[in-house]
Amino acid sequence: MTTAEMIKDLCERMNISVSELARRIGQTPQNFNKKLKRETVSLDKLKAIADVFGVKFEQVFILPDGDEIKTGNE
Repeated sequence: MTTAEMIKDLCERMNISVSELARRIGQTPQNFNKKLKRETVSLDKLKAIADVFGVKFEQVFILPDGDEIKTGNE
């Protein structure tokens, strides 16, 4: 699943339009839709999206030994 698909699925599940999400994270709907199409949504925007919905976001590298390097918010 692409990042754009994940964001659209999240919007659908949380009953909010992608346009409204864009406004809540300080983007114009047109600009945000372009970012979704190009798959260029920044890590900061992904964290902002999580904040809008009150959900947890994590990005993680899992090393062969099981150690994790992750960025996230709660």
